[in-house]
Amino acid sequence: MVPGLDFSVLLALAVAALFAGFIDAVVGGGGLIQIPALFNALPSELPATIFGTNKFSSVFGTGNAAWRYARRVEMPWRTTLPAALAAFVCSYLGAMAVAWMPPALLRPLILLLLIGAAAYTFMRSDFGAIHQPLHKGRREFAYALLLGGAIGFYDGFFGPGTGSFLIFLFIRFFGFDFLHASAASKVVNVATNLAALGFFVPHGHLLPLLAVLMAGCNVLGSFFGTHLALRHGSGFVRTAFLCVVGAFILKFAYDTFA
Repeated sequence: MVPGLDFSVLLALAVAALFAGFIDAVVGGGGLIQIPALFNALPSELPATIFGTNKFSSVFGTGNAAWRYARRVEMPWRTTLPAALAAFVCSYLGAMAVAWMPPALLRPLILLLLIGAAAYTFMRSDFGAIHQPLHKGRREFAYALLLGGAIGFYDGFFGPGTGSFLIFLFIRFFGFDFLHASAASKVVNVATNLAALGFFVPHGHLLPLLAVLMAGCNVLGSFFGTHLALRHGSGFVRTAFLCVVGAFILKFAYDTFA
């Protein structure tokens, strides 16, 4: 039992972590489930503590998903590793930037980007259907660093929807299919979560017992998510991507304009 929290609150957070782990393993964006749940359950906690607890929980679920994908999918390491390295560095910088720039200022821009990604994916039925990497050598390395750095800063600074953006960008700019893009995104997401935790944990922005409880549920959810993605392939991931991004658009629109 976590001190100060009722069983019903813990149960609600555990269910949110389970569902977040499932969604995150398939198409990313589990933070859009866990973070509102944590804010609702812990209204007196600092935002940084909420984000730190969310990152701790997420890194275990995402790490489990990355490991399971790596066992079954031929991972595009030459793109993934440079992107993960750049994301690790820039995610820490993004976490530091939370102190001087309100993340809410990004909401309208993120909403537009989500709408654009969903519309582009929906209109192109062949988008992400075939795995045909577009770049090699120095160009691949440079593009991976650029993508990883940009998305890493965003994840450390704001975070929600990072996995979904990564999947879209890996397909659009690197020619991956949905399954390989989802697999690669998990490795990059692990790096961004670890880097952000490198800032949050030393500064005391973590609820350890609650984080461990939610991490276990997140791992369980990621197990089921990766199982379905690996079993049904890119077509399933594409459908899930459109459904989840559509839900994200509605939520961002509500939070922005309501």
